[in-house]
Amino acid sequence: MTPAAEVRAYLASLPPESRKRMKAVREIVRAVAPKAVEVFSYRIPGFRLDDRPLVWYAAFKHHTSLYPMTDAIRRNYAAELKGYETSKGTIRFPLDAPFSTSLVRKLIRARVAETRATARGRRRR
Repeated sequence: MTPAAEVRAYLASLPPESRKRMKAVREIVRAVAPKAVEVFSYRIPGFRLDDRPLVWYAAFKHHTSLYPMTDAIRRNYAAELKGYETSKGTIRFPLDAPFSTSLVRKLIRARVAETRATARGRRRR
């Protein structure tokens, strides 16, 4: 099965609200990083950019998650992330609260910048 087919199957298996959020994340990544390559690993959907991990996203019973979100991203967006549960590398969006696509877009943009900076740094070596 192709990664896109695996992602579609994953999304189809989700309850409606989780599916809606996960589709939104997928579309945001596609819009912000059109050259990102869709992957399916760790049994969840994700994207790679410049041969580097960009982002993974997943749905759970009470929340959806976005990762990897680095310490730098969590610090830079601390005010906007107030009220969201975070842990090393993860931001959780509770299903019983409104979903902020604008915040997700900002986080993905920040992740794209980090990923590209890392890829540039490795090419220089």
